[in-house]
Amino acid sequence: MAYPEGHRSQVKAKIVNSARRLFNRHGFDNVSVDQIMAGAGLTRGGFYSYFGSKSELYTEVLGCFFTDPEWKNCWEGVRVDLAAKDAGPQVVRAYLSEQHFEDVENSCPMVALPGDVTRGSERAKKAFETVFLAMVSVLEKSVKGGRGRKSKAEAIAAMCVGGMVVARALARREVADQLRKGCMAVALELGGWGRTRSG
Repeated sequence: MAYPEGHRSQVKAKIVNSARRLFNRHGFDNVSVDQIMAGAGLTRGGFYSYFGSKSELYTEVLGCFFTDPEWKNCWEGVRVDLAAKDAGPQVVRAYLSEQHFEDVENSCPMVALPGDVTRGSERAKKAFETVFLAMVSVLEKSVKGGRGRKSKAEAIAAMCVGGMVVARALARREVADQLRKGCMAVALELGGWGRTRSG
């Protein structure tokens, strides 16, 4: 019996979404193919008709809303319009938001997986770099001022990613919240977007 059109891409998306949630929560090494497939509501047998290995799947998981228009992750109550003229400050506020901080399973992979990427393959590093540079590109379009826009965008992106990584590693919530808000204020100021609406 033939599957309906689009079936294969839908199944692949289920596997990627399951892996993203599990990798974000537990790390690459602590998640099995069986767990990924169970999380997608599928059996292990079908995995290898979509991916050659767990590592190959990993590079797909490193996609993000900066590079994948089909990626449905918008944290509860947070929306980003990447086509808007003010996309830069929207990205900063979303990235350092309380919602992103709390929603570990739906994190941007640059926050949840940098340790895995550092120890991973060249292919994983290239996938990570692609997402980071896509974020920089979005930010750069909105940065105010003529000179040094790309450098500022790179610094803002690094502050967003690094700020969230460190905030999640802190024991006390009030310290984590203070760090997120501080990073947000500095990033908004660096981009020329002011300091309003931190959260």
